[in-house]
Order: sequence, then C-alpha cells, then structure tokens
Amino acid sequence: MKLILRTSVQQSFQEVWKGFNETLFRRLNPPFPPVRVVRFDGCSKGDTVELELNFLLFKQRWKSEITEQQSDSTEIFFIDQGIKLPFFLRYWRHRHRIIKDGEHAVIADEIEFRTPFFLTDYLFYPLLYGQFLYRKPVYRKVFS
Repeated sequence: MKLILRTSVQQSFQEVWKGFNETLFRRLNPPFPPVRVVRFDGCSKGDTVELELNFLLFKQRWKSEITEQQSDSTEIFFIDQGIKLPFFLRYWRHRHRIIKDGEHAVIADEIEFRTPFFLTDYLFYPLLYGQFLYRKPVYRKVFS
C-alpha cells in the first residue's frame, strides 16, 4: 500500500535539508503513541534510527536503516527501510524527498507499507495517513 503527502514550505530545499536532524525528528512524532528515540544516527546512507513506541499496555521497537541518500540541483532524498518493525507491520519503506520549488521547497513523504494481512493494509491506511498529516503544520512552522 502506498501513501504520499506533500507539504510546501518557505525555505530553500538546501536549508530544509540542513534542518532534517534529530530535533525535527522528535517534533514530527504525534502525541500517540508516545515515541522514545533509542538511536538516531542521521539521514545519510548507513545510518540507523531506532524507536520505542509506547501503546500504554505494551511497547514495540522499530528499527530502520537509511539505505539510500542522494542529491542533485533540484532534489535531495533519503530512504529509510524498516529492519525491525512492530508486529502490525510486515514491510516499511519511506522515501523522504525535499524538492526545489522555485526559491522554496516541497517536502514529500512517500511511504510504502504492508501489514501481515492484505485487508489490514486498508485499515491501517487512514491511521498512517493521520500520523503523517500531523507532520504538515510542523514542517510549515519549522521551515517558515
């Protein structure tokens, strides 16, 4: 299942790239489930991000590796690939794109995910959409 959200921001794509750090990452996490950052190496190829999701009655670990990072004169992107996922996800690939848009930028979250069952993909779609919709005002505020 694929999910794409785009957010226009008021800074250049190079400035936005400089702002993709652990502080931004922490701000992008919605209130539920609470997330504890266990490890954040960065957004370059080979880096690892590890989280602990707290669902109140139980906790789940999430570990992703940055498998690719590239840039050119119009775009910078990196891909985080799920290595260890919560039980409700079987596959995770998130392409983070920062696209030049004149003097400003567009941040695109392009997510491909699968749950253990085909039907639950459709149930998780609106939940994940909401989680990533939460990022839009954060991006706009941080990169205004």
